Amino acid sequence: MATRTAPFSGFEFMIAWRYLRARRTEGGVSVMTWISLIGITLGVMALITTLAVRAGFRAEFVDTILGANAHVSVSRATYVNDQGIATRAIADYVALADSIIALPGVTRAAPIVRGQAMVTLGDRSNVAEVLGITLEDLKTIPRVAGSEEALGDIDRFDSGIAIGSGIARDLGVSLGDKVKLISPNGVKTAFGTSPRVNAYEVVYIFTAGRYDIDRTRIYMPFEEAQSYFNREGGADEIEVYVIDPEAVDDFTGVLLQTGGPGTLLWSWRDASGAFLSALKIEDDVMFVILSILVLIAAMNITSGLVMLVKNKGRDIGILRTIGLTEGSILRVFFLCGAFTGVLGTIAGVLLGCVIALNIDTIMSFVNVLSGGEVWDPSIRGIYRLPAKLQAWDVGRAVGLSLILSFIVTIFPARRAARMNPVEALRYE
Repeated sequence: MATRTAPFSGFEFMIAWRYLRARRTEGGVSVMTWISLIGITLGVMALITTLAVRAGFRAEFVDTILGANAHVSVSRATYVNDQGIATRAIADYVALADSIIALPGVTRAAPIVRGQAMVTLGDRSNVAEVLGITLEDLKTIPRVAGSEEALGDIDRFDSGIAIGSGIARDLGVSLGDKVKLISPNGVKTAFGTSPRVNAYEVVYIFTAGRYDIDRTRIYMPFEEAQSYFNREGGADEIEVYVIDPEAVDDFTGVLLQTGGPGTLLWSWRDASGAFLSALKIEDDVMFVILSILVLIAAMNITSGLVMLVKNKGRDIGILRTIGLTEGSILRVFFLCGAFTGVLGTIAGVLLGCVIALNIDTIMSFVNVLSGGEVWDPSIRGIYRLPAKLQAWDVGRAVGLSLILSFIVTIFPARRAARMNPVEALRYE
């Protein structure tokens, strides 16, 4: 009694591979198969590269936000103080900061004085956001204290100011130069408020990695900022840093309770949430578009297999005559298409990973060819185009390519399996 062979036996792989290796004159691999192979390779490559770049962009964007900004800022709504003056100053900032730092999950709470001023050197000027902060708290800001391109000595901060590299470049400032800060809300006199003008030595120049921060931010010693911006005995806000910035919303309730009535919160998600949401939508749209490209490339497998089945009609008839079942014939031609999908996917993964890992070099080369106009940090916020390969993204690309390749292979494989051996051999 004849025994049935197990599915995907060795001889089925051998026949499928033999058909793929055959010369075109023998009815082997068609031009359409080569086109589908190249198309799948390029589609998977583009998908992996795009996902890596988008993941890298988001990671770099978020890192530059969290590396130079508070995870959440605690401030007060406007109220009338004991002198009958409407203000938003936090008078008990030391006690409030101590209460916040004692909360589980909070790593740092720093009182901040925030203001704006015009910074000038010679005949050049710029508008700057000035933050008053203590030296100890400044050292805990990663993108400022840990800046690889920083100039100067941060330990001299109490005797001067720290400015962003963008401001320094615009004004032509070097270490040791004295810049003037001009604030419209200065000394109050009988004739009105006169601007306050003070000169400060630049002791530290930092590069936070974000164009808008480097071009606008200045750090000033906390007590000096209190005096300069008329905040004696108070702070404008408490900058709070937590262990997991992605879960900053979980701290809303406890921070509001700790701050008391009139407490206002502003997290990094509130500041950049719209952009990150738009980026997420764009990621999904790009995945769908590139998936369609992979599907189009995979559909070429169908065309190639239809041509292969037509050329191999005599072989199919002989194989059926000597005992191969419809299932075996189906699996043989399914393997022919699957080989194309697998080989194209492997090649696409390799090329995509190579491009993603060398994206900086590639972008630098393209930037040189285009005259430096490819990446404008004033528009995109960060200075470079990063890429971050993630196993999940590579897995999605591979899974999509293989599933589509296998699905489109079924139709021509079933057509081959249902071919009548008598009809296939009638005119041979």
